Parts: sequence; C-alpha cells; structure tokens
Amino acid sequence: MSALILRGGTVVSGSDSKKLNVMIRDDKIETVFEDHELEAILERESDAEVIDVTGKLLFPGFIDPHTHFQMQASKCVTADDFDSGTRAALAGGTTVILDFTTQDKGESLMSALSRWHEMADGHSSCDYGFHMSITDWNEQVHHEIPLMTLEGVTSYKLYMAYPKLRVRDEVFYEVLKAVKNEGGIVGNHCENGDMIDALTADLREEGKLGTEAHPIAHCREIEAEAVQRYLMIAKLAGAPVNIVHLSTKAGLEYAREARKNGQKVMIETCPQYFFLDDSLYSLPDFEGAKYVFSPPARKKEDQDALWEALENGEIDTIGTDHCSFNFATDKHIGEYEFSQIPNGIPGVEHRPVLMYTYGVQTGRISNESFCRVMSENAAKEYGMYPQKGVIAEGSDADIVVWDPDYEGVISAETQVQNVDYTPYEGMKIKGRAQLVFLHGKPAAAEGQVIAKGLGKYVHRDKADLSFRKVGD
Repeated sequence: MSALILRGGTVVSGSDSKKLNVMIRDDKIETVFEDHELEAILERESDAEVIDVTGKLLFPGFIDPHTHFQMQASKCVTADDFDSGTRAALAGGTTVILDFTTQDKGESLMSALSRWHEMADGHSSCDYGFHMSITDWNEQVHHEIPLMTLEGVTSYKLYMAYPKLRVRDEVFYEVLKAVKNEGGIVGNHCENGDMIDALTADLREEGKLGTEAHPIAHCREIEAEAVQRYLMIAKLAGAPVNIVHLSTKAGLEYAREARKNGQKVMIETCPQYFFLDDSLYSLPDFEGAKYVFSPPARKKEDQDALWEALENGEIDTIGTDHCSFNFATDKHIGEYEFSQIPNGIPGVEHRPVLMYTYGVQTGRISNESFCRVMSENAAKEYGMYPQKGVIAEGSDADIVVWDPDYEGVISAETQVQNVDYTPYEGMKIKGRAQLVFLHGKPAAAEGQVIAKGLGKYVHRDKADLSFRKVGD
C-alpha cells in the first residue's frame, strides 16, 4: 500500500518538539525523519500522498481517561451514547476514550464488561477501552481480576460516594491488593458519601433545596477527608493509586504529602476545575443546574492551586468526566430539590482546545507538558504506550494536526456533542485540531467527523508508572 507523508510539521512529545516529517503506511507510523532524508524517501516512495503541514503542531492522538457514555442515572440516560460521544471526542482531537464499566450488585465482572462491549463495539468513532467499576466485592469477583487482565482491562474504579456505588473501606483494601498483583491501578471517587447524605438531609430540613446548596452538601472537606483516607488505605495495601477528578487545594496537599512519603500517587483533574467556580450555583432561572456535577466547581483558591500544580508537573492526566444530561429535560428533574438533579456535564469535545488556549497560549504550560497530560501519561498509566501516546516508528498512526493560530468561540450550536448546552459557552479559543488521523486514516477535520465508526477496542497491558517518580 502506498504511504502517506505529513511534511513540514513540528512533532511534539512529552520531552521535546522538533520539526520532522512523518510517514504512515496502513495503520502504523512507519518512520519519522528529518528534512535531509525527504528527497530520498520521496524518490523511493514515488506514489506517496504528501500533505503539507508546515506551521502546524503534530501531537499523538489525545486520550480522555474519564468518560461516562450511555450511562443511566436515576430516571434518565446520558445524552451522549458511544456513537455521539466518540464522534465528539474525535472532532476535538481525542482518539482514545476510557469509559467506566459499572458492575451491578450481584453481577459478575465478565457480565458487566460484556454489556459495555455491546454498547461500544461497532458504534464508536474513536478507539476505546474500559475501566472496571466494582460495586459488589466477593470471592467470585476476586477470582475474576486476572480474567479482566486477559480481557485487556487493567484499571479499576471504586466509589466512596453514591449509595448504589460506594463500598466499604475494607473492600478498598482488598481490591487494591488484588489489582496490584496484576500490575494495574485503582482510581477512586474521593467524596465521603455518608457525610454528603447527612449534609443533604440537613439542607433539606432547612428548606435549602436550590442549586446553591449543591456545593455545600459536597463541600471541600468532603473530598479532602476522602483523599486522605484513600491514601492511608493504599499505603497499608502497598499499592499505587489514582485520584480521579481532583478538585480541591486540600486534597492536592494530601496527595503531595503522600508522594513525599514515598507513595506512588497519580493525579487526574478535569477542565471544569480550572474554569468553573461555585458562584455559578447561584445563577437565576435554574441555570445553576447546568453546573451540578460531583465533585462540584470550587473556589478560586482551589483553581489557582490546580493551575500551579499543572505548571509544576504534579498533575498526571486531564480527563473530562464527560457525563452529559440535557438541561431542558434531564436537569429539570431536580428543579425542586438539588439532590435530584442528574450529576454531570459535557466536555469530551472541548477539553483539548480549553487546555491549549488557557494553558499553552498563556504560557502556563509548554507544548510538551500539554502532550504529557493530554496523551502520553494516560497511555503509560493505562497500559497503551507506545502503541498510543507518541509519534514514533511502530506506533499507531493516531495523529492530531494542530493549528495553533485558529481562533474561535465555543458554542452549543456548533458542537458535535449530543447535548443541549455546553458549560463553556462563549469562551474564546485559540488553536484546534485541523486534521485528525485514526489508524492512519483522516477521521476528522476542522471540528467535524469525516469518517465514522473507525473506533476499535484497545486491549491494554499493565500500567507503566515509571514517569511518576516517588517523592515528586
């Protein structure tokens, strides 16, 4: 098969940026080469298609390690299923998403995994993998952990919040030990669910039922305590951990302390914790419901702490926790009581442009740092590197041709996400994915998907956490 050559772009990795040319054949990167080699390669590959990407940045396809597509919550289902959700991801430059398979009470892990495969297989436009959320731990489930490894599932999630999902502390301890033996990693939704229930009951009794009560019921102390407790359990289990959607300065400080004391702690956060604050919950006309997600938007001092951590290289990955519910219908289920509002916001489409515009373009982080938190680190942490997360010989030809000069505005009217609003409405952006290659094929261009249904299941290996040095 003839080759495809991307000529004249700047290839970005987590460690450097260099003007290089990239040759793709079939679904792999065949070689990455300098300009002095170009003439000889073009002579040899006389039938190659050449695309001039001069002035553009070439990033490895972005990876969103935290999505919830086709998820049922109370009386509704998320607006984005695997069809629309993966198209939205791809349009923004994300070529891999990792969704959360959730075990029902009494269900085997294999059964839960099969249900998610039924939803995703043949319906996805970017590549996908699954974390396994365990809600019912027993001897049978324990024996299924090695089987999950054979199925390409090497990451797990547990919950300290939500009555139907949360598990006891001793279950955390047992799961952490079992997953450690498989070379995997366990993430945790760090909020004290018992205290959320207690505070919600108090607010209900006081008649405080509007959206402004949401960040009170899910206050910052609720997360900080759970982070500290999770780190204590992980230390006793001798296991590495992932703190997902970290939102508070206090939680960050506990993670820092654990790292200094020799624990392997991975930190994920999300765009909403950089850009949205708790004043939004007081908006009139129920507008605050658009921002009901958990953990909630925090205060400016928490935002500042996360930006500082990102600048210092303390944040490992940026996911979205994409969990989209339509405002006009789903969110209004909780119009008369905040605790009934479906939790979640959309974001899978806009994560790259937000972090590039307000991270890279403002000088807070470099192109290389952007590459690490958007792609490379997730590929390593979740057992996909170097198949994913790098532009190198033999890697999958998942490449984002990034235009750093594009200027635009985020709007629900033009988004691919199948939801009736965006929490980032009206935000100006600079830079976007001009062209996205998936398995060597042009799959999205200028914010629109041009090739649907190319997504494949990613069979993942053991976690490689060597990039996060103990004590960092």
